[in-house]
Amino acid sequence: MSTDNKQGPGAASPGRLYAFIGALFAAVLIGAGAFLWLSGGTPAGISVGGPFTLVSGEGKTVTEKDYRGRYLLVYFGYTFCPDICPTTLNAVGEALDKIGPKASKVQPLFITVDPKRDTPAVVRQFAAAFGPRVVGLTGSAEQIAAVAKAYRVYYAEHRTGKGADDYTMDHSSVLYLMGPDGRFIAPIRADMNPDEMAVALARLVS
Repeated sequence: MSTDNKQGPGAASPGRLYAFIGALFAAVLIGAGAFLWLSGGTPAGISVGGPFTLVSGEGKTVTEKDYRGRYLLVYFGYTFCPDICPTTLNAVGEALDKIGPKASKVQPLFITVDPKRDTPAVVRQFAAAFGPRVVGLTGSAEQIAAVAKAYRVYYAEHRTGKGADDYTMDHSSVLYLMGPDGRFIAPIRADMNPDEMAVALARLVS
């Protein structure tokens, strides 16, 4: 799991217990990567993904049903992220350029964990910086909490000062590959370079 900052004593979170469980699951998810890649599924009793209602960069309400029939490559982050999020999304864009016709079957989704600052217009502009394929999604705090819980994503506000915008977001950094039927296929490591990610996607997208 990667985070932008370590959580300080004053950091807010969706709940201390949930934050711990989310962080632990992210670590387990990466550690279980070999099993998931070989089996094409998840360990018994663990579910990833599910229904969501969010808001697109155009201000329209979207759900998981809007993307049925396509593979989803889902990444949670935020637009003020100093390095991890831009690096990951740049790798996604370059990896898709490398896999040829299969790229048309994959829809990358960037879902913010910072809905206070990441309005529809902000996520639209941010996603567009990584090519026309990436779609940015936001929503209310409750909608983001619900989709993060469904995907077992850890995130927490880390205060850096007294101002309203003086904070960063700690968050787990994993790409989730979902099948055309909405089922979780495998985690994709966010620290892969574009060539490695292209090989992984080409292997999993049929």
